[in-house]
Parts: sequence; structure tokens; C-alpha cells
Amino acid sequence: QVQLVESGGGLVQAGGSLRLSCPCAASGRAFSSAAMGWFRQAPGKEREFVAAINWSGGSTYYADSVKGRFTISRDNTKNTVYLQLNSLKPEDTAVYYCAAAFRKYGLGLSSSEYDYWGQGTQVTVSS
Repeated sequence: QVQLVESGGGLVQAGGSLRLSCPCAASGRAFSSAAMGWFRQAPGKEREFVAAINWSGGSTYYADSVKGRFTISRDNTKNTVYLQLNSLKPEDTAVYYCAAAFRKYGLGLSSSEYDYWGQGTQVTVSS
């Protein structure tokens, strides 16, 4: 059983910041063996990749649209992945999802590479 629960979303003005958290509860599985990712889905659009981090946190990758503004990180002692969102823009408005791919030691850049998903947290950026 794997549970991912995102939190930290909300309403913020353009230029503001948010920090999303996603603790992972996984019986019988080691969080430290999982590649983690963040995706987002805006109304009327397909889910898109935002950021990924490998099992150790030593390797990360970002979508061009968020590079330099968002930072993905993880704390394996707390079984949690984070996404720091800075310099937010109205086009960042979406539901943000975290995802886990266990026993994957590289980066997952596609939604098809992930086995488990959270329920999402809404981020709304006003202009």
C-alpha cells in the first residue's frame, strides 16, 4: 500500500511563492528507492511534467517552463518530497501532483514511468 498526500497549495499573487510537500507512506517499500516527480494539470489541458528527482536527491530535472523558478528536493529521513515554487506566474495555475516510481534509480520524466500518484493540490496564481 502506497499513499502520497500533497499539501501546501493555495492562492497566491503573481511573483509569490509556495512550498508543496508530499509525504509518502509505503508499507514494505523503501522511499529511498523511489524516483519522485511532480506533475501539473491545468483546466482543459493534459497533465504535464514539472520536475523530477532521483532516489538520493543528487540528480534533478525540470521542465523548461519552470527552470530557475521551481526547486524539487527530498528528505529520505522524512519520506517526503518537496517542490518550492518561486516567482509564480498565472500560467502556473494548476493542480499539482506528486508521483513515485519505486526501484527506479534514475529520473522519471514521463507520467508512464510512475506507479503511484497523490490526489493533487490546487495552486492558483492571480495576476
